Amino acid sequence: MIASISSFGLWLDLLSFIFVACVTFGFIIVKQFGNVNGSQVGLAVSQSLILTGMVQYGVRQAAEVVSQMTSVERVLEYTKLDKEEPQETPKGTTLPKFWPNYGKIEFQQIYLKYSAEEAPVLKNLNFTVKPGEKVGIVGRTGAGKSSLITALFRLAPVEGSITIDDIDTQIIGLIDLRKKISIIPQEPVLFSATLRYNLDPFEEFSDKDLWKALEEVELKDVSESLDYFVQEGGSNFSVGQRQLLCLARAILRNNRILVLDEATANVDPKTDALIQKTIRNKFSECTVLTIAHRLHTIMDSDKVLVMDAGSMVEYDHPHRLLQHTDGYLYNMVAQTGPAMAAQLHTVAEETYSTVIEKEKKFK
Repeated sequence: MIASISSFGLWLDLLSFIFVACVTFGFIIVKQFGNVNGSQVGLAVSQSLILTGMVQYGVRQAAEVVSQMTSVERVLEYTKLDKEEPQETPKGTTLPKFWPNYGKIEFQQIYLKYSAEEAPVLKNLNFTVKPGEKVGIVGRTGAGKSSLITALFRLAPVEGSITIDDIDTQIIGLIDLRKKISIIPQEPVLFSATLRYNLDPFEEFSDKDLWKALEEVELKDVSESLDYFVQEGGSNFSVGQRQLLCLARAILRNNRILVLDEATANVDPKTDALIQKTIRNKFSECTVLTIAHRLHTIMDSDKVLVMDAGSMVEYDHPHRLLQHTDGYLYNMVAQTGPAMAAQLHTVAEETYSTVIEKEKKFK
C-alpha cells in the first residue's frame, strides 16, 4: 500500500517535471522566431512549477472525496435494509407477568437461512431444554453453534417453532423477547458512557443493586464511583474485566435464561474460574446455554448438544455420550490428549449422579 502511494506520487512529480520542461523549451524555440518578453517567460515557468504541488494535492483530495462518498453510499444502503419484525408484542397477545417462569426451551423443526439464495445453516433442529438445565453446545467451526443463538434471539428469519415455556417466540415482540434472555458474548460490549449506564442502560435498578452486582463479580474496587467513565469499547478495562462487567449486567437482569457465547474464550484461567463459579451460584435455578470453546467448561453440564454441519448429532449427558467410543463427543475429548481426556471423563462421571436426581425430579 505504502509502496503504491509512493510510486504514484513519483509518477505525478515526473509528469509535472515533463510539463515544466516542455514549457521552458517551448519558449526557447519561440525565441528563435521572434521576441519574447522575459517577464512573461518567468511568470509562465513559475506558474508551471506550482503545478507540481497542486497535482499531488488535487489527487489526494479527489481520493478523499471518493472515500467519504463510500460512507454516504453505505448509509444509503442501510436505509434500504429490510426492517425487523414488530418490536412490540401485538395487543391481542398477553404474556404471563413473570414470563418465562421456568425457562423451558423447545426447538421444533428449525431451519435458518441468512440469505434466501443460500442453503440452510440450521437443518431440522429438534431438541428440548428442561427448566433449569445447563446445556453445553459444542461442535467444530461452522457447525452452527452461534447460528442456534441467532435463531433463539430471532436475528435472522427462522422456519419452524421455538417455544419458551410453551409460548411460541414468533408471536412475541422482539423487545419483549430479547429483554427476557440474558447473553454474555465472546466479545464483551461496553458503551462509551458511565459505569452506571453500562450496567443499567434503562435505569431500572438502584445504586445499591449495581454495587452488589459488581461485588459478586469482584469488581467493586475497580472504581470509587458509578459515574466512572468507560472509554470506547472499554479500553480502560482489561478483557477479563469487560467480560465480568457483562456478567454483572446479566446478574442484574436476573432472567430465567442465560446464554454464554464462548464467554471465556479470551480470558485468563483465573477469570474463567470466577465466571464459572458465579454462574453456578447466581444462575443455579436458571436455564443456561453455553457455547463451549474449552471442553472442560461444559463437561459438568446436565446435557451436551453436539452439532455438525447445522444438525444435531448427539444430545445427552456427557457421561452417557462418552460411553460411545465412536461418538462425536468421545472423539473430540480424545483429541485433547490422554491426560486432559482422563480429567474430562472424570468430571463427567462425577456430575452424572446429580443429573440422575434432576431427571427423577421432572418425571
